[in-house]
Amino acid sequence: MRTLVRRIMLERWQIDVAHLELCAEGYGSVIYEISTPHGLFSFVVFSDYLSTAERNDRVIASKWDLTMALVEGRIEDDYFAFLRDNVPLQEAGRVDARVFVLSRANRSARNFDYVVEQLSQGEQPDVAQIAKVGYLYRTTAVYGSGKAGMADWDKVSTRYPDFARPFAAEMFACLMLRNFSLLQVEHIAQQRSPQQYKPMRSEIKRYFGIGNSTGLGMAPYLINHPMLINRWIEMRELALALVRSLGYIDDRVRLQLDELLTRSAQHMAETLTEDPWQANNNVRIMEDIMALRKQTGPLLQNWNDLIVWSEQHCSLQGQELLVSILLELYPQLVDGLEDYHCAEEFLDLDSLMPLQSLKRVIERRYDWALKIDFSQMGALDTFWYRSEDKMEPRLGLCALDKGQDKQMPLGVGYAVYTCYQLLCKYIAENPDHTTARFMVARPKLRGIVRRIQSMDRCVYGDIQANLLAKDILPMHLLRCKLSFFGVSKFDPKSTLWVRNTMFQGAPLLEDIGHVYNDDWFMPLAPTLGGDH
Repeated sequence: MRTLVRRIMLERWQIDVAHLELCAEGYGSVIYEISTPHGLFSFVVFSDYLSTAERNDRVIASKWDLTMALVEGRIEDDYFAFLRDNVPLQEAGRVDARVFVLSRANRSARNFDYVVEQLSQGEQPDVAQIAKVGYLYRTTAVYGSGKAGMADWDKVSTRYPDFARPFAAEMFACLMLRNFSLLQVEHIAQQRSPQQYKPMRSEIKRYFGIGNSTGLGMAPYLINHPMLINRWIEMRELALALVRSLGYIDDRVRLQLDELLTRSAQHMAETLTEDPWQANNNVRIMEDIMALRKQTGPLLQNWNDLIVWSEQHCSLQGQELLVSILLELYPQLVDGLEDYHCAEEFLDLDSLMPLQSLKRVIERRYDWALKIDFSQMGALDTFWYRSEDKMEPRLGLCALDKGQDKQMPLGVGYAVYTCYQLLCKYIAENPDHTTARFMVARPKLRGIVRRIQSMDRCVYGDIQANLLAKDILPMHLLRCKLSFFGVSKFDPKSTLWVRNTMFQGAPLLEDIGHVYNDDWFMPLAPTLGGDH
């Protein structure tokens, strides 16, 4: 998100409303046209009436308050009619390769009507109220990369440099949804009471983000794209290494560090969650920040000492927050790495690798999998599958649910463990054979052997956990990927899905063309002066 906004602001993208046809209640359609250094794109939004009974954030829903698409080029009348027939249907419809992203969203029950009412009465929404739920809409899915007939990643990444970074188009759709949500509440409020209406203050607008509900659909991506995940983590670790290698901390940076720690503590205090586990984590992070501030005085000579101290005294989340803050201090060191987040993903089979070498690779790289006791109670109680109606990932219990014969191969640890056992037996009889001979004898192991050999070229990329265990917590997998997107304010709703906030504090469309200070890390509720 930060990378995308930085590009939009520095390149001064031109984003204008080309078509606006909304009734007094905000239903209808809007088209934005986006002029970038490399092309022209359109973002179309369809707003339809949705009753309370029909509103459902789960992926099984078939109707939504808003449906949207990011499209190549200008939208002509006949193509608009085509989109009007298909975009509101989402995956039940069909689009073409001009479409990059398909998405949908629902109104916030707590915020949307409240904000409209406040503006229509000439009042500003209460910041304390917004802090509880920092958005007007919540996305329930953001699709790309070929789904429902859309352009695939190969087309987008090779032909459209504006969106050639992973998930850039999807993040842009969420940013445009945020901007439409602000336009819509002001439109409805003005139509409701033209004489009393007052527009929302810019600082309050910036505090509105976009909500997101993320479920199991994100988890298989982490397992199925290990080389891309490896690259993301490599770039993060490289950024951290560049900061750790600095041998001198000047007073300006020391002051900025204290400001960011203070801001982060306040941000956590303003983060509300109904989940006790997450609430306790947030409290612990604030305690970590207080402890870190005591370590950042004049005696602190280098960042490595502070990081080592945090690893000994702070919670895991406190340690991670410190890393994020340190990266904020040195944009000149780390921002250039944003151009290296793509990866060519080829899991190749090295058929000539001696089996003794393959065995050593497993023992070295997958020692974590060999240490798991898969005979233990509950170790193999869960399986992953896709639902027949929506083709969305689900978790099944082996003892209760049917469908194990159709499960997705996400249990990498168990697959490696099984491969290793069979490999050892084979080597005992054929110590000099190559991988090719083993594949002839065990063709069903071809997939996991390809992964083992290919991932040996990487440092990261594999999730070192048993994803088939009874007590698996998919939420941790979701948070990993979401953290790279740049989301904040995690609010777990179960072990299977989590709500969060995107683009809170980001610039508005009207800020494009003005001086840009890239500083919306850990956004805070605005303090308003004057009449509000």
